[in-house]
Amino acid sequence: MTDYSTIKVLVAEDEFFIRTTIRNQLRQIGIRNIVEAGDGSQALQELMGGKPDLILCDIHMKPKNGFEFIVALRGMPDKALANLPVVFLTADAQKDSVMFAKEYQADGYLVKPVSTKALKDRIDAVLKKKTDG
Repeated sequence: MTDYSTIKVLVAEDEFFIRTTIRNQLRQIGIRNIVEAGDGSQALQELMGGKPDLILCDIHMKPKNGFEFIVALRGMPDKALANLPVVFLTADAQKDSVMFAKEYQADGYLVKPVSTKALKDRIDAVLKKKTDG
């Protein structure tokens, strides 16, 4: 059983309402350590303040979108940061977007609106994969 109280999640989402909704869903799951960013640039800055266990990231944000964020993340020299799990939460279900996410080793791709159960299931799968090695 996962102890969600020990997990830190970075939420990169430009829409305040959706960011609030995701934060509330994470709290329902039991995750309390939540850091928020309004776009990919802010998300990269937040990484310097401490490594999260998981990043939930929108795709369509400005000025730096989710794809630019994951490219920058995966290219970081610090492998602990570069290999952080990223789950995209997006309204974009286009095949090209899904393929791009796969190419950059995204750990999940959930189409909004996402249920709390679907979010929890994806988080559990990512954390299990992380602990299994």
